Amino acid sequence: MREQLNSNPLVQLAVLGVMLVGVAVFLMSSGGGGEEGPAATAEAPVETTLSVAEPETAGDSLSSALGPSAIDAPPPPRPVLEAWKSNQTLVLLFVRDGGIDDKLVKTATQSLSGFPDAAVFIVPAAKISRYATIAEGVGVDRVPALVVVSPKNLKKTVPTASVSYGFQSSQSVAQAVIDAGYKGKTLDYHP
Repeated sequence: MREQLNSNPLVQLAVLGVMLVGVAVFLMSSGGGGEEGPAATAEAPVETTLSVAEPETAGDSLSSALGPSAIDAPPPPRPVLEAWKSNQTLVLLFVRDGGIDDKLVKTATQSLSGFPDAAVFIVPAAKISRYATIAEGVGVDRVPALVVVSPKNLKKTVPTASVSYGFQSSQSVAQAVIDAGYKGKTLDYHP
């Protein structure tokens, strides 16, 4: 056999073909070398605006003008409205019970206890309809979703809110609250 392999080009070609087929089967079955898929990363926060309606009898309320269904939605629960009226930054975390990243974001959000001007509300996904005016206003479409609404006392024409999805560290949650309460000058970006 060794003599034929060394001297016969057809046997050499057959052995080479078998080896190539073996390598191809190996690469196809291992999924390209066993590389892991991309790690899940948190998306950049999306910032949007919410409109403030001021009914003549009921005082200020927080509602959305981004769609007819949001306008027809009931106002947020009273503690949320009172926190916004008292010039606090609203931090709403919509979570699904049992989710791993939901649990981690919940822990990170609870670290905001040192922020006196932040009102934190952790809302199970099953109760998101009670917060429809805010959730629809910023376009929440999955959980965990961290929604941070700017305080009322910032002299903006309409309050702004940001929404971040997926895992958030305690530092990124704190930064979102700091950004929402920023009172300084902002510059436009011109590339």
